Amino acid sequence: MSKLHVGDVALYCEISGRGQPILFIHGLGSSSRDWELQVPLFSQHYRVVTFDVRGHGQSDKPPGPYSLPLFAGDAAGLIEALDLGPVHVVGISMGGMIAFQLALSAPALVKSLTIVNSGPELVLRTWQERLNGLQRLFVARLLGMRKMGQILSARLFPKLEQDELRRMFVERWAENDRRAYVNSMKALLGWSVVDRLDEIGCPTLVIAADEDYTPVSYKKDYVAKMAQAELVVIEDSRHATPVERPEQFNRALMDFLTRQDKI
Repeated sequence: MSKLHVGDVALYCEISGRGQPILFIHGLGSSSRDWELQVPLFSQHYRVVTFDVRGHGQSDKPPGPYSLPLFAGDAAGLIEALDLGPVHVVGISMGGMIAFQLALSAPALVKSLTIVNSGPELVLRTWQERLNGLQRLFVARLLGMRKMGQILSARLFPKLEQDELRRMFVERWAENDRRAYVNSMKALLGWSVVDRLDEIGCPTLVIAADEDYTPVSYKKDYVAKMAQAELVVIEDSRHATPVERPEQFNRALMDFLTRQDKI
């Protein structure tokens, strides 16, 4: 556990295991703790690197503006500073967007991509989408991060037996720096690399929860635009699949990585 200076920012990272490196990238408002149900398994076979994105967790939270290219540049700098060479990159939600951007900005650093409940753009086209975006910014700015966590936890973990997950999510979400969260959210809005998907040549696994915010059909559409992409759907799951359905998620990811390492 340490902080590593990359450009103008110190990034908190953790490294465990040996072998081919995997870089796990968390989602908006989260941290490297997103992957605590993956690290013990994958570190038995791989060199696992998790880190807190700029503005999140224990990493620095400099003033904005932030952007997806900036986040991807931080990830590239981390890979180079650790002398990891080409890595398997796994990203959920915002982390998946960073992974897309990284594969385009620094393709030599990426051996494979795994995109979890994410996509190659966040463009608000309809009035409903714009309203949803404004509502989230409103809650964060005026009501605070704990309230945001309470609202989101009910959507992510609606089942009675998920009460502990809801409580954990709210407590962790409340730790967010409000300014850094808003800056990070603004970085995502309007970003798109849809027109460049055919440039991504590395093997790509897209993992989609059947009840994610965006439908499985959306993932099928962009997977079809990529030369070496495949889709796995995990049923009875929502946006936080690695936490909600860790066994199914880990199985799908391990199968994909094992096949890539045989090539």
